[in-house]
Amino acid sequence: MHKLFIDGPAGKLESILAEPKKSPKGIAVVAHPHPLHGGTMDNKVVYTLFNSILELGYIAVKFNFRGVGKSEGNFDDGIGETNDIVTVTQTIQHQFDHHLHDKPLLLAGFSFGGGVQLRAVERLHPQSLVLVAPSIRTAGTAFSCSDVEQTLIIHGDQDEITPLPTILDWATPHTLPIVVIPGAEHFFHGKLPVLKSTIHNFMKT
Repeated sequence: MHKLFIDGPAGKLESILAEPKKSPKGIAVVAHPHPLHGGTMDNKVVYTLFNSILELGYIAVKFNFRGVGKSEGNFDDGIGETNDIVTVTQTIQHQFDHHLHDKPLLLAGFSFGGGVQLRAVERLHPQSLVLVAPSIRTAGTAFSCSDVEQTLIIHGDQDEITPLPTILDWATPHTLPIVVIPGAEHFFHGKLPVLKSTIHNFMKT
């Protein structure tokens, strides 16, 4: 595991990359919650996503959006942040292209980060999506899941920021199943082990 700075559209992006002990299955990029509400790549749900995916054999990357931590630039309401994700993903793909050019891409995100990942789908064409309490407002109407082979959406039935009925209404026209964790609110306090096991069970199928 090591820290690196990636040249982003608005300046340097503070990033952390970790490689699995065995030959990697693919590349995974994890996005954090809202920058204006304290969201960073050190968020505990992001940490759980990052480590779960690493344990499953992926090269895992997380980073701070523009204007967060040591990343340069300013908040851009999801638009510039989508460009950040695209740049980070393509940079890492290029870095490992010599032995991972045919391996799958997984995009993961929590809250705002999940919404931004939905915006990035049509530009990055991932094989898998793992989204925890994604922000539908951030995602807008750009999302199309038709080319994504696997999509896992995890939500808490006590989510006070993106209520469960909101995510169900959004998922219905896309015919996307939602894994609901009873008793979990938006930040999954006390539910991180369940979150981790849900991700592992999904990715092993």
